[in-house]
Amino acid sequence: MLRMDRSRARTDALFHLLPPASFCERPIPERHRLIFYLGHLEAFDWNLLANRCGMQSDSPELDQLFAFGIDPVAGALPSDTPGDWPSLARIEQYNRNVRTRLDERLRQPDTWPSAGRELRDGTLLHVAIEHRLMHAETIAYLFHNLPFEKKGSHPLPQADATPAPAQRHVEIPAGVALLGQSRHDGTSFGWDNEFGAQHVFVPAFAIDAFPVTNAQYLEFVRSGGYDDPRHWRVEDWEWMQRQGRRHPHFWGLDNGAAAADPKARWKLRAMFGEIPLPPSWPVYVSHAEAAAFARWAGKSLPTEAQWQRAAYGAPDGADRAYPWGNSAPDPSRGNFHYQGWDSAPVDKHPAGASAYGVFDLLGNGWEWTSTPFAPLPGFEPFSFYPGYSANFFDGKHFVMKGGSPRTDACMMRRSFRNWFQPHYPYVYATFRCVEE
Repeated sequence: MLRMDRSRARTDALFHLLPPASFCERPIPERHRLIFYLGHLEAFDWNLLANRCGMQSDSPELDQLFAFGIDPVAGALPSDTPGDWPSLARIEQYNRNVRTRLDERLRQPDTWPSAGRELRDGTLLHVAIEHRLMHAETIAYLFHNLPFEKKGSHPLPQADATPAPAQRHVEIPAGVALLGQSRHDGTSFGWDNEFGAQHVFVPAFAIDAFPVTNAQYLEFVRSGGYDDPRHWRVEDWEWMQRQGRRHPHFWGLDNGAAAADPKARWKLRAMFGEIPLPPSWPVYVSHAEAAAFARWAGKSLPTEAQWQRAAYGAPDGADRAYPWGNSAPDPSRGNFHYQGWDSAPVDKHPAGASAYGVFDLLGNGWEWTSTPFAPLPGFEPFSFYPGYSANFFDGKHFVMKGGSPRTDACMMRRSFRNWFQPHYPYVYATFRCVEE
């Protein structure tokens, strides 16, 4: 229960940033209002655990109202109004009641009449904890899109003019990449899409030593990359034109300058204020924008297997638990586990480099791959959460690897897979390029 308490404290601290009037804001059009997430975390835990512990709900209408909130919904945008939601006081009362009742029962396993293996072996608690910690990141990027004055007082971010490191290629020899983990070794929790283990032969390739920085991406913008359809898939070009997009979501221009103007003064929307565009930080973009940059550069995005080999492979043929070796993640290895609200220079954590000398692989921004999100061989959906992964095996989502500044260290494991749609620009997602 200690891990559960810590994960609750993590999300509670996020909600404490908001003044009461901000909870009914919808900072991202495709997502729920923020008030939904306040109730969703406890409702998820209740819906997952209570029945298996032999408990009856006293608020079934709220259990249902706050049940689902995984992925942006395609098509029509949500149309609810603030008045459609319960009051903050009602939701907070619901949350306290759920926690009190669940905690009391979870500490008494002899009272679980309908408990199955997944509850008794700890799997469901892992699911509840990691679900909450995933939402700690979701909530962070939702907050990122709120007007600054609606987040309460917080110190302004520091400008960072650190020059971007010169990009270079790292040669990765042909070899085998290990995807996923075995469901039979019993050594680690994993979500259903992380099983089973697959060994993939990867021909030799070269990969960028660093994620693409703001400085690098600015070259693409100033070259007219957003005005040339040759760099974009047809569906990506059409999306960009509909959106009127001419630069990354987190960027802005001073004084209404043109994006292609080499003298334009660019700024970055950090969590708590705007700062001059930091040249050495990783650029955050959608998959569509990442792929367009790669085509412009005459390269491509890595496959999941290429990324995995560059990150976890080693010249001796062994697979490491982490890019740097087998020791547990710590702050010297990368910008993850809530060290800050924003990015850091891509070369700030040399201790986190892989055996081949590839930097900044864990933290600082999820990394897009070219691989559509799909099951590994022998995939079996969770019986208690069958749609967690399977609902997104549609060829319209792409695998992301690595992690962001707001990713918990428990999800730094080698087999963890994230995924998003190609036209979703709000997440903390960067990329690097490869050449065959």
